Amino acid sequence: MSRSNGKSKNKTILRIVVILLVIVVAAVIAGTLYMHNLNKPYKSSDKAIVTVTIPSGSTTTDIGTILKEKGIISSADSFKYYSKFKGYDSKYLAGSYGLSASMSLDKIAKIIISGKTNNIVFTIPEGYTEYDIAKKLAKLGIVNKSSFIKTLEGGSFTSSYSFLQDAQSGKHKLEGYLFPSTYSVAADADDSTIVKAMLDKYDEVFTDEYKARAKKLGYSENEIIIIASIIEKESGVAKDRKNVASVIYNRLDDGMPLQMDSTVQYVLGLSNNRKEDLSIDDTQVDSKYNTYQNAGLPPGPICCPGEAAIKAALYPANTKYMYFILSDKLDNSMVFSSTYKQFLKDKKAYYKAKEAEDNK
Repeated sequence: MSRSNGKSKNKTILRIVVILLVIVVAAVIAGTLYMHNLNKPYKSSDKAIVTVTIPSGSTTTDIGTILKEKGIISSADSFKYYSKFKGYDSKYLAGSYGLSASMSLDKIAKIIISGKTNNIVFTIPEGYTEYDIAKKLAKLGIVNKSSFIKTLEGGSFTSSYSFLQDAQSGKHKLEGYLFPSTYSVAADADDSTIVKAMLDKYDEVFTDEYKARAKKLGYSENEIIIIASIIEKESGVAKDRKNVASVIYNRLDDGMPLQMDSTVQYVLGLSNNRKEDLSIDDTQVDSKYNTYQNAGLPPGPICCPGEAAIKAALYPANTKYMYFILSDKLDNSMVFSSTYKQFLKDKKAYYKAKEAEDNK
C-alpha cells in the first residue's frame, strides 16, 4: 500500500468521525432545545391554581392525561416524553396538588414527585353532633354550612353503607356515624366527598369483632352507637366510661328510664338552646330523645362517639351501679352507686363542694 493511500484513508476516517460528532452534537442540541420547549409553561399568563388529584397507582401516561384534561399542560405525550428524559418515571406520588398552567413542566413534575399536596386537613373531636361538624367546617371555610346540612339531611348514602340501613330514619340518619378523626381531603372536595370520608372511617373502625360482640350482647349496631354516644357525652374522664356503660345496661335490664341529661341537652341543642345545667322543666321537654320521659334508648345517637366510647359500650364494666353524679373532687370524674340513698349522699356532697368553689 502506498503512503498516499494510507493518508487518504485516514482523512476519510477523520471526516466520518467529524461528521458523526457533528450529528451527535446536533442531536444533543436539538434534543435539548426540544426538551427546553417542552418545559415551557402551557399558558404563562394563567396563574389560576387548579386542584389536580392523582389517584394511587397512576402511570406517567395517566398523570399526563389528567393534567391535559385539567388544562394544566398542552399535551399528555409531552409530559410522558419529558418525564422519561428527566428520569421522573415511577417517582410520582398520589395526592391532590395545586397546579397552574403558568408552571413549567419541570415544576409541575417536581411538585407531584414531592408528595406535598394542597389537601385541607381538619379534625372532628369526639362527641360532636352532625350540626357541630357542619358549624366547624363552615368556620374553617371548607363548606357552606346550609349546603352541607342539606347534604347531611338529604344525601343518598344508605345504599353505599350497610350500617346505615338499620340507622334511625329521617333527617338525622347520619348522626353518630360521622366518625371523629383527623381528615385530609382535596381542596375542592364537595360535601358528599367529605361525608363519605367520615362514613368510610366509621366503617373501618367498627370491625367484624365489634359486630360479633354487639350480637353477643343482644344489641344491634345502631343501638351500640346510641349507647356509645350517651357514654361519650356523660363521661367527663376516660376511666369512667365503662362504669357509665354499666349503669346504662343495668337500667335497661331493670326497665328503669335512663334519665340521662345528655339526651335532653341533645333535644335542646337541635333548637340551639343547650344549657350548662338542666331545670326540672327542661326534663319535661316533649321528645322521643328525652330519656326522663321515655324508657329505653332514644331513637338515634345523640352525637358521634369515638372508638373509646364504642369500646366501652361493647365491653362495659360488670357492676351493680344504677346511679352516678359528678364527684365532689370537681375534676369531672363521677361517683357511682347502687342505691338511691347513696346517690342522694353523693349528690349532696357534689353540690356542697360546687357551692364552696363558687363562693371562693
